[in-house]
Amino acid sequence: MAQKPGQAKSLHELRQEAAHSRDRLARDLGGLRYELDFPLKLRKSFQRQTVLWIGAAIVVGVVFAVMPARTKRVRVKTKTRNRGEAEKEGILGAGLALGALKLVATMLKPTIKAFVAKKMSGYAAGAGASRRS
Repeated sequence: MAQKPGQAKSLHELRQEAAHSRDRLARDLGGLRYELDFPLKLRKSFQRQTVLWIGAAIVVGVVFAVMPARTKRVRVKTKTRNRGEAEKEGILGAGLALGALKLVATMLKPTIKAFVAKKMSGYAAGAGASRRS
């Protein structure tokens, strides 16, 4: 019977092989972490090439400053009247309502005064009669 190649290894050799595999995996993960550490890469790049980074920032700033402003206008058609006309109508209606209220208050003032005087005299007469008793 033929033996499998893995069976001939001793326990010590298997442990060494597992330790070497763990070490390789740790090195690979360390390298991957370094490759994916973008903030560190940007800092180092800025330290090494400061003039280039500052020049690029100035160029980008100038490009944004010189760009023409947006000139396209969007117009939306409304089914109602202009806002100014609606406000004018609202103010006109409020003025008309206040004028009518003042006219009605002026006309009803004598009637209200007579009603209040009649009620007060009734209370005064009732209060005076209860004191005498």
